[in-house]
Amino acid sequence: MDTRQIFLFCGISLALALGLAAALFPLAAVSEETLSQSRVPQAAEDMPDIDVGEGFGTLPVIELMGYYVDNPPAKAEAGAAPAPRRQQFGGC
Repeated sequence: MDTRQIFLFCGISLALALGLAAALFPLAAVSEETLSQSRVPQAAEDMPDIDVGEGFGTLPVIELMGYYVDNPPAKAEAGAAPAPRRQQFGGC
C-alpha cells in the first residue's frame, strides 16, 4: 500500500468521525436548564424515594443517609490486601 493512500484513508476516517460526533452532539448534550438545576444542592427531604430492590422496596433518601451515618463502610487495615471483588453475572 502506498503511504499517500494510508494518510488519505486516515484523514478521511478522522474527518468522518469528527463530523459524526459534531452532528450527534446535540442529541447527547444536556439542556441549559437541566445543567443549571444540577448545580443547585437539593435537600434530602425534597428528593423522591429510591427503590433499593431485593425486597426492601422504596426508601426515603433521609433514611438511607441516616443508615450510612450510623453504619459507615468498614475501612481496610493498613497493609491488608483488599477484599476480592464479587463477580456477578446477569443476562437471560
